[in-house]
Amino acid sequence: MLREKFVPVAIDQWYTRRQKDTEGDFYRKIAGQGPRADFNNTTQGLYIADPAGKLFFYNNNRGPERIRRFMQETLASYEPPTVEPLVRESIDNRYVTPPPTGAAIIRASARIPNGYPDTDDQWQKIFQTAVSRDNLWITADEQKELLDDRMPERLIRRIARFHLVDNTRGQPTSWALEEIRTLDVSIKDGKISGIVILESKDGKRGYTAKLNGIANGRNGRVERFDLLSVGDAFGSGQYTLEAPPGKFPLEIAFQLVDGNDTVDNLPPHASRGWVDGYLYPER
Repeated sequence: MLREKFVPVAIDQWYTRRQKDTEGDFYRKIAGQGPRADFNNTTQGLYIADPAGKLFFYNNNRGPERIRRFMQETLASYEPPTVEPLVRESIDNRYVTPPPTGAAIIRASARIPNGYPDTDDQWQKIFQTAVSRDNLWITADEQKELLDDRMPERLIRRIARFHLVDNTRGQPTSWALEEIRTLDVSIKDGKISGIVILESKDGKRGYTAKLNGIANGRNGRVERFDLLSVGDAFGSGQYTLEAPPGKFPLEIAFQLVDGNDTVDNLPPHASRGWVDGYLYPER
């Protein structure tokens, strides 16, 4: 029903509710009719609207039955409005962040293979078996260094701070620069290996991992990048509560993508409003 009767749209409302442009105006027109009309705070949720921006339904619950019922009710009474196509007349470049020119896009996926207590709760089971999804950017200069068998310090620090995180249950807490306890990663003959130890300032969250991978290519462009981080983590982030008790295994895989998937061009989570800080993680 969603595929055949609706036009599904997925956005990151953190960006869109702030955008001072055509897309942001249209989104705020829709969201402003719902219960989360304060655009200084989250407007997260599911919306059903027509091309004119009229809101039919809002929900912020994971249960599919209620959403399906409202979709059916909307379709039963829906009459397409007469409206001109929306023309994008402006773009707010503060929140439209394409990858840097020449950057390689790497898919970063994390999972916790075991360590959770047994549960009969279906939602807990979904979280416990989830595989996360984020993008890592490797700049053009960093690719040249990798292919010269030199591990870019900026790149490995970016990976450690922003991608060696438990984001399987929600938005992760990045590591501060001083929370990198050990960062010993090198590349030789295209093979990456090393050890990373991360621990929060209060000692309540940490991750110790071994990294192994391969990077190769030609003409200064990476054509293969495979990296695996395997180790033990402990603790929860601010928005990733209910981690397994004690130490638990955390596996994070990185792989070059071809750019054909729409989500390949989504900015990394940690770059939100801070692209320079993401690209230059020594700050």
